[in-house]
Amino acid sequence: MCPAVAMAAVETGEASKNSSEPAAGYEKKCIFCRIVNNEMGTELLHSDEEISCFRDIKPGAPHHYLVVPTKHVGNGKSLSKEHVPLVNRLVDIGKEILQKNNVTDLSDVRFGFHWPPFCSVTHLHLHVLAPASQMGFMSRLIFRLNSYWFVTADQLIEIISSKGDTN
Repeated sequence: MCPAVAMAAVETGEASKNSSEPAAGYEKKCIFCRIVNNEMGTELLHSDEEISCFRDIKPGAPHHYLVVPTKHVGNGKSLSKEHVPLVNRLVDIGKEILQKNNVTDLSDVRFGFHWPPFCSVTHLHLHVLAPASQMGFMSRLIFRLNSYWFVTADQLIEIISSKGDTN
């Protein structure tokens, strides 16, 4: 870039857009941050400033989506009471994606999070699997309810809502 163009870019604020500095909330080593920033060629089924959604590369059910915060947020253990609205929004977007894909029986859907240390990616991500009744043996094990490694969205909300309580 020639000096005159570089100076104009600084004056107009364009320089920060082209710099190699990552945006706030972006972890360059995080695969999900790279996906939501369109660096991986993955189709985004939903994307806004707060939430993004894409298909799981190893689907455990006919419909298997990952709903993630667009900005990097750690795993379930890193959340606090302030994150309850975020978790609820992840679930809401998951339901919207299912409806767009003609999945209407929400009683046969599994919404949940892997619990550390059983997370392959530390970027918070909600698994949306449907129909749960069509999950294979390994998927039933990996996404097993009431296990040490997988919690439902409701369980996560209960866990983070009680953080800091002295009971």
